[in-house]
Amino acid sequence: MHHPAIYIASIEGKGRGVFTTEDIPLDTVVEVAPVIVMSGEERVLLDKTLLHDYIFEWSPDGRNECCMALGYVPIFNHSYQSNCEYFMDYDEQSMLIKTVRNIRAGEELTINYNGDWDDPKAVWFDVR
Repeated sequence: MHHPAIYIASIEGKGRGVFTTEDIPLDTVVEVAPVIVMSGEERVLLDKTLLHDYIFEWSPDGRNECCMALGYVPIFNHSYQSNCEYFMDYDEQSMLIKTVRNIRAGEELTINYNGDWDDPKAVWFDVR
């Protein structure tokens, strides 16, 4: 399920991203996506492919698992001050994306790949 106002568009020099055609208020769920959970052994293999850039940590019981989210989730770009945050639902094997502030029509929706919407820790592709 995704919010009817969000869509995917190309960004010159950046690839694709998720945008909105209308204003979206704070605390709005913009997507709930099922995930495919993979083992630690499978993750070792995935880390050698392009899919490495699109998987998420999945460790409900401290296991070294990962997941691939379906839907728009893999297209959300990273921002250290993102306007959305993601949450794992281990029981339903899904991810939820929710706004952390009001978002204007035409604005790109972003998540912080570290998990918390404002986590400043450098991500793997951003050497500072």
